Amino acid sequence: MNGSSETVARIELKLRDVKQLFHTLDPSPFRERSLDEDAEAFIASWARELPGRSELELIVHVSGPPENAALLAEIEPAVQGHFSYLAEVKEREFRRLMSRGRTSLLIGLAFLGVCVGIGNALPGDEALPMLVRESLLIGGWVAMWRPLEIFLYDWWEVRDQKRDFERLSRMSVQVTGAA
Repeated sequence: MNGSSETVARIELKLRDVKQLFHTLDPSPFRERSLDEDAEAFIASWARELPGRSELELIVHVSGPPENAALLAEIEPAVQGHFSYLAEVKEREFRRLMSRGRTSLLIGLAFLGVCVGIGNALPGDEALPMLVRESLLIGGWVAMWRPLEIFLYDWWEVRDQKRDFERLSRMSVQVTGAA
């Protein structure tokens, strides 16, 4: 391929029947059904292993024809819709995480301020007041641990998962072997 065209990375899945792709307990119409958890995990893990700039293609190899051949046309929108929904879930999770981070930051800053204020109000330079002052300061900074953890580290995984699901929601899906 030349440098201007996008590469397509292929994920292949072998099933006895197309219905194995979807959750068996989901009563929704076929197009709105959830993917089977094992199939979802398999597809998502393979997608993470493939180059991030490439578009994805899912090839579903089935050993026999479906009971209803009209369902074949519904597979791609059902798979794309499932991963699109998961991307939306991760977006909501990200917003909740950032909201919790902001709340934790306000609480942590207030607690740190109270600890510093009390520590500065303690009289004397003897060992006991200095120990209490330092303990309050350490306690105040420990209260900042969670907001810093959220804003520095926790959001990465949620954003990466959202990006993965968005990528999977655009993937083309082909079924082969069904006659």
